[in-house]
Amino acid sequence: MFETFGFEETSARDVSVLFALGVGILFGALAQLTRFCFRRALVGDDRRQAAGIWAIALAVAVAGTQAAVAQGWISFADHRLMAGDLPLLAIAAGGLMFGAGMILTRGCASRLVVLAGSGNLRALLVIAVFAVVAHATLKGVLAPLRTKLGSVTLPLGDHVSLATLPGGPLLWSAVIAAAALLIALRSGNRAPALAGGALIGLLVPVAWVGTGYVLFDEFDPIAMESLSFTSPAADSLFFVIASSSIPAGFGPGLIGGVLLGALAASLLSGRFQWQSFETPRQTGRYLTGAVLMGAGGVLAGGCTVGAGLAGIPTLSLAALLALAFIALGGLGMNAALNAASSGSAGSPATPDQQPAE
Repeated sequence: MFETFGFEETSARDVSVLFALGVGILFGALAQLTRFCFRRALVGDDRRQAAGIWAIALAVAVAGTQAAVAQGWISFADHRLMAGDLPLLAIAAGGLMFGAGMILTRGCASRLVVLAGSGNLRALLVIAVFAVVAHATLKGVLAPLRTKLGSVTLPLGDHVSLATLPGGPLLWSAVIAAAALLIALRSGNRAPALAGGALIGLLVPVAWVGTGYVLFDEFDPIAMESLSFTSPAADSLFFVIASSSIPAGFGPGLIGGVLLGALAASLLSGRFQWQSFETPRQTGRYLTGAVLMGAGGVLAGGCTVGAGLAGIPTLSLAALLALAFIALGGLGMNAALNAASSGSAGSPATPDQQPAE
């Protein structure tokens, strides 16, 4: 469709950067104001309210994405999430690693980018290490591990999507959206918070349609993308250190936009605050989590947003499994930390106070 606009000096890739910047600014601002985070929805003190915001976002994302598919604007037939051979071992290992890592860093990847924009230097360092490890897993020294784990597959043939099950895409998208909406309505959130979550969810189909339909150029095609933070973080790192030879794409635009949006929202709301590490032990914990999330996000095929919020609306079984294993990894690590804390309750040493999200 892009070629019909008559642009002669601008490519779809160049426009995608600006488009991603706009999407990122909106996500960053909304996520800052609603404290949108899957980790909070899983183990946070206010997990019921956090789960409601996350669920309303998922409901809108599923409905909007499948509506776009039904209109024929986009198709996920050739998307990486629909590979016939399911890399089950990589998804399981990666999901567990990412889930454990987000507990150690007290935030999923998207939340940490938002926190970095609001003055949290812990989050900024974690995202930097996360990007380095993700890039190393994609194309660097950890790539052989990714290839090895990814070679253990479960052949699913054409049954890689819920859309192939009895009832088809309409039934299964309605089931997911209805279940998520029920969670949201019973979460105790006020209408403005739920509206913010719904707007976050709306950004998912907007991004899919924007990159897969509006900016589609058959002469110079770009990848169809939506909200995600693993690959974009790695792409942003590569762009920062080699921008003279590697042009920006959707990923760097998205990350930059989220930082700007979170910065603006935190300044306007009076929540901007410089924060840093308090002890070496805390630093080690966060860096360990960053490494686990960087490698895990690549192995699992995405983070809680890329595989979860944006992946599940495709009705991909791989995305559903990835989010399930991320949740298991998070719950397991949280239980281990609680057990360790209980076991050392009689120690005279005072445990490190963990920062609020």
